[in-house]
Amino acid sequence: MSSAPIVVSNLKKYYQVHDKEPGFSGSLKSFVNRKYRQVKAVDDISFEIDAGEIVGFLGPNGAGKTTTLKMLSGLLHPTSGTARVLGFVPQTRRAEYLRQMTLVMGQKQQLTWDLPAIETFLVNQAIYEIPDDQYAKMLDELTELLDLAPLLKKQVRKLSLGERMKCELAAALLHQPQVLFLDEPTIGLDVTMQTKIRQFVGEYNRRYNATVILTSHYMADVTALCKRVIVVDHGKLMYDGSLAELSARIAPHKLVRVELSAPMNGHNLSAYGEVLKAKGQSVEFLVPRSKTSETASRILSELPVADVTIEDPPIEDVIARVFEQAALARQDRSENDEDESGDA
Repeated sequence: MSSAPIVVSNLKKYYQVHDKEPGFSGSLKSFVNRKYRQVKAVDDISFEIDAGEIVGFLGPNGAGKTTTLKMLSGLLHPTSGTARVLGFVPQTRRAEYLRQMTLVMGQKQQLTWDLPAIETFLVNQAIYEIPDDQYAKMLDELTELLDLAPLLKKQVRKLSLGERMKCELAAALLHQPQVLFLDEPTIGLDVTMQTKIRQFVGEYNRRYNATVILTSHYMADVTALCKRVIVVDHGKLMYDGSLAELSARIAPHKLVRVELSAPMNGHNLSAYGEVLKAKGQSVEFLVPRSKTSETASRILSELPVADVTIEDPPIEDVIARVFEQAALARQDRSENDEDESGDA
């Protein structure tokens, strides 16, 4: 048996969803002949995560990310398959397990709305049976890392969204968990607050060697914290590996940005690569990775270059292309199934 803190094997979660036609007649029909369809929220995924890893868990809305985290935290029972976290079966919700993990959901809150955040912290101390000295030490660390001093005694309803999120994180980490499930922890926050939350998660990981699964639609969160990503779509695992390898596989080209010192009159820019943008004296090219050095040399020798930069395409574009390819594959499978049923 693997010693990794998180081991997932052939995990599935299926739902029966009632389909109702609109209007009064649809309501009557649903009483007589209720129709259901099966939704495969999580469909046979497997992966392992080692101690101290921060792994990005990516996918479009409805891909199965939150459902997976809820199964790993014990809030949902899987339809089939197994999951073990820190050696425990999550759905048993044993106290020894709950004291070592936490689930933070950016769109949910545990803080009591009309009370100061410190009151919720004290409740959590009692729930997790945290000794006074350990609680005081951890509270001091979290207050320093998240700059909580001016917030602890303010009513939660008077805090900004970013301030509430910092207090939510502190409340979830007072018991010093070794496994963190973070579901959109920076959603709705401004850029400055997103950066602060990312820095905090990274520092907590370094101090306590915590294992982290992070879902986020902000790719800056992922690129700043995660070397490895797991990509899911419609409940299926699409990719599990390094972010750099995903970029190289899906987008086998480099982005070359050129600032010219003179107008581009008469230059055949398409000779250097796929022109993404040409405005004024600024040009952006897509160049095959294998030809990057050769093309850059030609650009420097043949064009009046004032500045040039070479970088990977934005990770947002890479992830979007993964989902586009998955959608095309589903469409092909659907068409093949229809053809086979027609032939029959």
